Amino acid sequence: MLNYVVKRLLSTIPVLIGISLLLFFMLRMLPGDPAQVLAGQMATPQEIELIRHQLGLDKPIHIQYAYFLGRLIHFDLGRSARTQNPVTEEIWARLPNTVLLAVVAITLACIFGIPAGIISAVRPYTWIDYLVTSSALFGISMPVFWLGLMLVVVFSVMLHWLPAGGTGSWKHVILPSFTLAAFVVAFIARMTRSTMMEVLSQDYTTTARSKGLKERVVVTKHALRNALIPIITVVGLQFGLLLGGAVLTETVFAWPGIGRLIVDSILARDYPMIQGTILVFGLLYILVNLVVDLIYAWVDPRIRYG
Repeated sequence: MLNYVVKRLLSTIPVLIGISLLLFFMLRMLPGDPAQVLAGQMATPQEIELIRHQLGLDKPIHIQYAYFLGRLIHFDLGRSARTQNPVTEEIWARLPNTVLLAVVAITLACIFGIPAGIISAVRPYTWIDYLVTSSALFGISMPVFWLGLMLVVVFSVMLHWLPAGGTGSWKHVILPSFTLAAFVVAFIARMTRSTMMEVLSQDYTTTARSKGLKERVVVTKHALRNALIPIITVVGLQFGLLLGGAVLTETVFAWPGIGRLIVDSILARDYPMIQGTILVFGLLYILVNLVVDLIYAWVDPRIRYG
């Protein structure tokens, strides 16, 4: 297992280099001049050229990438063109907020999604099943920004129960986490339902029932344990997406996370910050997938990594 973990960690190096290569050249293909944005509309050509020189944008693009890769090897993501602060410090200051939001959202999604899927699978084609599947379809189809705005209108503007945005207390986490969880609950519930229905039709569950075991024991001990692998896969993938995809939610609720940071950086054409945040997203996604693979072996002892 240790050899497997080391190999997976080493394999992240070429993946991150590939991400940095695509990201670097794609950013340079976007319209707009970062030096012009930073200098302002009233800047003279000499001032714009000075900023371009300070950012290294006056050098050939392959030289720029070589400098960027050299700094990346030393874990230096450069300085933000907008704030002049080190990119690493900016990311570390915001990363805990994004992780907190993602952890709370995925926890809520599992608390509501897995039981809903199990109940729907145990009682298929009943009104409970139709209610769960309809709610899941509604959750998948609903835009995140619209749900966030509706929650703000109801719970902040009309009822005055919860703050509309920002951070400071546990109340600030409720609305953005529920907004994120609503979309993930739907995926988890649908996957749990389909997997559990398949497992409940297998011979070993029929044998367990024929032995006189209670239905609760058959569902939780025999069926659910064998259905966990696909569910864990979905939960892991959705958690990785939450870490890197909470951009709209953080923007709607003014949540000071990495998602909002990357939006501000894109608007300001802050190349170093955009590159740094997306590389961190890629690294987090790789690490989440590694943890999911290790959980497989813990849930199913038959799985071994050589």
